[in-house]
Amino acid sequence: MRIVKLTRESRGSILENLLKRSPNRYGEYEGRVNDIIENVRSKRDEAVFSYTKQFDGADINAGNIRVTEDEIADAYKKADPSLIEVIRKSLVNIRRYHEKQRQYSWFDSEESGIILGQKVTPLQTVGVYVPGGKAVYPSSVLMNIVPAKVAGVKNIIMATPPDKNGNVNPSTLVAAKEAGADAVYKAGGAQAVAAMAFGTQSIPKVDKIVGPGNIYVALAKKAVFGHVSIDSVAGPSEILVLADETADPKYVAADLLSQAEHDEMASAILITTSEPLAEAVSEKAAAFTAELSRREIIQKSLDNYGYILVAETLEEAVEAANEIASEHLEIMTANPFEVMTKIRNAGAIFIGPYSSEPLGDYFAGPNHVLPTNGTAKFFSALGVDDFIKKSSIISYSREALKPVYQDIVQFAECEQLTAHANSIRIRFEDRD
Repeated sequence: MRIVKLTRESRGSILENLLKRSPNRYGEYEGRVNDIIENVRSKRDEAVFSYTKQFDGADINAGNIRVTEDEIADAYKKADPSLIEVIRKSLVNIRRYHEKQRQYSWFDSEESGIILGQKVTPLQTVGVYVPGGKAVYPSSVLMNIVPAKVAGVKNIIMATPPDKNGNVNPSTLVAAKEAGADAVYKAGGAQAVAAMAFGTQSIPKVDKIVGPGNIYVALAKKAVFGHVSIDSVAGPSEILVLADETADPKYVAADLLSQAEHDEMASAILITTSEPLAEAVSEKAAAFTAELSRREIIQKSLDNYGYILVAETLEEAVEAANEIASEHLEIMTANPFEVMTKIRNAGAIFIGPYSSEPLGDYFAGPNHVLPTNGTAKFFSALGVDDFIKKSSIISYSREALKPVYQDIVQFAECEQLTAHANSIRIRFEDRD
């Protein structure tokens, strides 16, 4: 991995390079995605079946697009029993964590006759997209379904592309069943997003679409936003490790590569105050890469978006980390909890040498659907809040309104909204 001295100039150059990975820069694909969306919107099932044959090689129709209970039962027979047990253990942690995020309706009343409050209502129908093909992500199934379930969403459907034989990966189906999906449909790509956004004869329209995917899925979610809600337009994965001379270079190197293997556009960055650590991590990363199965993807990721930055002070390192606002941030320093208090921008923060990023991906409980491409400056991890909506409650008696109605009239007339003023004034003019 390249080793660079951290300066204002190098930080700016790296940030500019990282932003090239943003889905907002995938303009060359937008035309194709928009064509798919419009075709699904007008031809509905017919278009979904056609695209599934074209892109996945599977013959899908109205009779087999929805996964049956027999197919789910068969998935349990095919899935590794030990993996099923791990899924169930992970589910306990994920559910327990998200249950602490629950919000409830509240009401405040005053003797004057004022009642104010907030009504919390879960979304009615949510669509979860899960990648398929060669990729198998049962962990993403759990992370997207569980918070919706905890929020009280009544209908959770899942869309995932089938293989050429029209089957869904067994571990994906098991995860969906364990997490509580109400229906699973064999559809992938931009066509699945469009089907959930607008509805077809077979796939119901949803209120919100969540879940990861490739460039086409990301751009399709961006395109249908407004017709439905979405979680985010996710970019490639990224990790940033803050470390000092106390860190173990083997741990740091291994953790950096855990994200580099996702994608050639993934980003892996170490910011350290120790030049010896920088050299050691670079050597360990090269040694690990040579042994790993996804070595070609890892190497391209490191060549394009991998950096080891050497800072003069820990304060400079923290400042750079806050500016980069990484999806995953690991802290391996002498006093990691103290450093954590200075972090403002990160999707998830992993503290200490035994809190490696994959712990969050699979098992600890916090959600692994996180903001990318610097959006951790203003976005949060997926959670229960993403599956509820809040309605304001306002109730005034005549006695409560009377002392303030002229203030409201003045405000309305200041904005030249005379009908607003009138709707308040008429409630008192005949009786006063």
